[in-house]
Amino acid sequence: MDSIKIINKYFPELSAQQQAQFQELGNLYAEWNEKINVISRKDIEHIYEKHILHALAIAKFQDLSNKKVLDVGTGGGFPGIPLAILFPNAHFTLVDSIGKKIKVVKAVAEALGLENVEAYHQRAEKTKGKFDFVVSRAVTRMKNFLHWINQKIEADKPEDNCGVIALKGGDLEEEMAEIKRMYQEIPISDYFSEPFFETKKIIFVPF
Repeated sequence: MDSIKIINKYFPELSAQQQAQFQELGNLYAEWNEKINVISRKDIEHIYEKHILHALAIAKFQDLSNKKVLDVGTGGGFPGIPLAILFPNAHFTLVDSIGKKIKVVKAVAEALGLENVEAYHQRAEKTKGKFDFVVSRAVTRMKNFLHWINQKIEADKPEDNCGVIALKGGDLEEEMAEIKRMYQEIPISDYFSEPFFETKKIIFVPF
């Protein structure tokens, strides 16, 4: 398995507690993946680069301190769990329609002592409340995604630059043309130099 060194490379200011949590995160997912396949078998050896650091690209784009964040289609907890470690004073609600994945999320959050994480086995449309940001990683086409979460964002807080922050990859021109609204596309290679990130992007849709 790769190591926390790649996280320290880009986030050198981690507290001792955050260091310990990120260190334990790889072990927890390796253990859970033996029981419930939440990460592909070939990727578990590269969890710090391909999953944890990938999730933290959102932190390079947007400071989530003191924000309310909804992670839709979180799977085993990405990008929500790594972001919750990095922003302990933000509140994260993680949802997924597959119950066994939320079981893993809850167990990981509890093992790490993450008091800023709630996890629910439900669809985004059923989630109660409003959020500053909705985050996701490769869940569905953006047109569908925006339909799901349209009523979930605090659109009356323009000064906070609220909106959707999605991790995606490849050529997105056709997909993004479907939404007929302004958006930003940021190459993650602007933040991280590893070859894995050459085709990865952050899409931000302001509300």
